Amino acid sequence: MTETTKTHVILLSCGSFNPITKGHIHMFEKAREYLHKTGRFIVIGGIISPVHDSYGKPGLVSSRHRLTMCQLAVQSSDWIRVDPWECYQDTWQTTCSVLEHHRDLMKRVTGCILSNVNTPSTTPVIGQPQNQTTPIYQNHNNMNHSPTAIKLWGKISESLGKICCVRPHIERFTFVGKDTVRTTQEKLRILLLCGSDLLESFCIPGLWKDSDMEVIVGDFGIVVVPRDGADTERIMNHSSILRKYKDNITVVKDATNHPMAIVSSTKSRLALQHGDGHVVDYLSQPVIDYILQSQLYINASG
Repeated sequence: MTETTKTHVILLSCGSFNPITKGHIHMFEKAREYLHKTGRFIVIGGIISPVHDSYGKPGLVSSRHRLTMCQLAVQSSDWIRVDPWECYQDTWQTTCSVLEHHRDLMKRVTGCILSNVNTPSTTPVIGQPQNQTTPIYQNHNNMNHSPTAIKLWGKISESLGKICCVRPHIERFTFVGKDTVRTTQEKLRILLLCGSDLLESFCIPGLWKDSDMEVIVGDFGIVVVPRDGADTERIMNHSSILRKYKDNITVVKDATNHPMAIVSSTKSRLALQHGDGHVVDYLSQPVIDYILQSQLYINASG
């Protein structure tokens, strides 16, 4: 497939990130690597969306700390960013709501409709502006450059960062309509990135609304990076919705059994509480420094 016929993907990961570990970043990297190897996808960006404080998980530290740790963990990445929208809401948001928020935000930023997984041939895509598009922000410095597929994430990320995190400085931007946007005919999708534990949670009766699962798996699609040798085939067979949308679930196969695949936030917190030196294997040094400076996770209560 040529670059223009491949599906361009933004990977979105929701979770506590309490704290964010090397395993979380490894999950992004392995997913991107695997999707590229399929020859059908180009991953142009990754989004980390920490959960709201009211999620109610025991030991969950303030989103102020979790957002900062996430920022520190991805500060050297040129394709993964942290989005605070979920944390800034009045209350906890469902995963479905977070996906829909980012889909709608992409519409505003690009002036286009994103492809759905289940209707790729009929849904307008990047390069096909929708009617009555709300004007978007565009940086004057980029006004004379037509964005290419490779530059697309930089353009989107810059705009999203300004919209999500702070109110843009209006004098630095011009409101432009849909006709000003010039892009190539690429398909763009947001896929939920998760571990096999989240996939398994879909099979727990009453934990997820069927309507939300239909949207998450049916409309968006998910990329699963298995952990601890989880049998994803067995997990999917336990849910009628997962079986129904099996083609929308990409399982990242990793024959190397990378040690990062078993790193977890729980192990990291325990290592911190016990003064275990292996914590350097679980967390990046800037995150460790911030945790020690802020005295997080030192007590068993979190």
